[in-house]
Order: sequence, then structure tokens, then C-alpha cells
Amino acid sequence: MNGFRLEGLVSAPFTPMFADGTVNYETIEQQAASLIANDITGAFVCGTTGESLSLTVPERNLIVERWKGFVGTELKLIAHVGHTSVEAAKELAAHAEANGADAIACMAPCFFKPSKVEDLVDFCAKVASGAPATPFYFYQIPCITGVAIPMYDFLTCASDKIPTLTGVKFTYEDLMDFARCVRLEDGRYDMLFGRDEMMLSGLAVGSKGAVGSTFNYTAPVYHMIRKAYDSGDMALAQELQEKANAMIAVLIKHGGSPATGKAFMKYIGLDCGGVRSPLRSLTDEQYQQLAADADAVGLREFASRLA
Repeated sequence: MNGFRLEGLVSAPFTPMFADGTVNYETIEQQAASLIANDITGAFVCGTTGESLSLTVPERNLIVERWKGFVGTELKLIAHVGHTSVEAAKELAAHAEANGADAIACMAPCFFKPSKVEDLVDFCAKVASGAPATPFYFYQIPCITGVAIPMYDFLTCASDKIPTLTGVKFTYEDLMDFARCVRLEDGRYDMLFGRDEMMLSGLAVGSKGAVGSTFNYTAPVYHMIRKAYDSGDMALAQELQEKANAMIAVLIKHGGSPATGKAFMKYIGLDCGGVRSPLRSLTDEQYQQLAADADAVGLREFASRLA
């Protein structure tokens, strides 16, 4: 399992919905085609961006099935299976494996929370056992789960308890912890950096792969950041990261939720519809202001291509 690696850009797709919050499965084909057209490595489905914990288990299972039908050989499919119920998460993991997901990921439960690393490892081991032949990533996102156990401690504790443990999707600002994990056991674990606004910082401490929501609609600028960094042109890489961050500042200004991200998708021409309660979609007036702000920071220059 430890030979599995995800390099380059991995997008966290939105779950397309109709105005009433029901899932619009038909749009997934367009989303997959757009990711492929923009040289994206993988699709991390049903994560935070995909409103996973607002979806039912059957909905999440069907979303994985639909994505698997469209990723082809060009995209890896990573299914987020996290849930507040360990049994539901295990069920989601088993379904993902049965339907050909390339990897699974699981965030910490966010209602009753593990207070010790051993408890988090035990939870994840039970989830991973549902998919015994599929690479497992822990999804570290303390701003959502409220669980900020260091990943160095998690990986050290879990190394002999989760046979499929492959790495971490690291959506956190603790670069020291990230860097320690990158170097743990001579680079045994695949560390995917998950802060789009800090991607250049992630590269500097050893990231080879990144997972992001803004890759859905501005993938080109992130490819350019990576290319500039790899070529040693740090000044250009910094300039490009600032361009990406100007766009992210617009995202934050308008709420920063999946509702705002879906408005950006509409802006580039791939409408992913509404969001599920308790989130609220942007009004027409709010969308027009977002579009004006996006124009002002030159987002169209770096907009993702549509297939």
C-alpha cells in the first residue's frame, strides 16, 4: 500500500445539486471531463467541499459510483468515507473498495471527538478494515473537526495498526508537523498538502501532491506555481501564489463555503447548482458582485478549461 502515491494537483470536487438541495448526478460527467482537461491527477470526492456530512450514505455511495464511471484512466478516485458513526464510515469504505476507488480517506469524527491519538487510530483502523485492499489516508482538517492531534504522533502510533495506511491529506497550517511527517521513516508516507493559499509553502517543505477546492476552477495558476518552483524561479512562484491568493481573498469575502465555490464554478461556465441546508446559495445580487470581484483580480486569466 505504501507504494501508492498522488503527485501534482488533486481536486476536491463540489457535489452538484439542484436548487432544492437534491443531488444532480448528471453534472458529474462534466466535472470529471473538466478535471481531465486541466491535467488534474485525482478527484477527492465527498470531502468538505463535497458537503459530505450533509449527504446520506446512499447518496455518497452513488456519487462514488458515478465518479468511477467517468474518471477513466486519467484520474485517480479518492473517496472520503469519514462519518460520525464508525459503522457508517466502515460501510462507506467497503462500498468504495467494491466500486473501484483508488484510495479512501477519513477525517476525525466531529461530534464525539477522540481526545487521544490512540483513540483516533482505533477509529481509523476500524474504518480502514472495511476496505482491506485499498490505500487509506487520514484527512487532517482541525478547523472542521476540532481534532488537532499531531499527524507525526498519529502516523507513528498507526504504523503497525492500519495495514493500508498510506498518508495524510493535511489541511492545516502546522508546517512543522507536515515537514516531520514528510521525512518520517525515510518518506514512507504520502503527504498531500491541503491549503491552496499556502501551496508554495507546502512545496518548500516537501509536498509532492496537493488537494484543493480552488483547483476546480483555477487549476492553471497552480500548475504554473509548481512549474516555477520546480525550475527554481522563486520570485515567479511567489508572484503566482499571490495571484491565486487574490482570488482566494474574493472567495473568503463572499463567505468561503461550498456555496461560494459553486458560484465560482458558475462563473467559469460549469454550474454545479445549489447547496444543502444549513448552507445557503448566493443570491443573484451576491453572485453578480462576486463575478465583478473575480473580474477585478483577473480570475479569467487562470480559469480552468471546460471539456
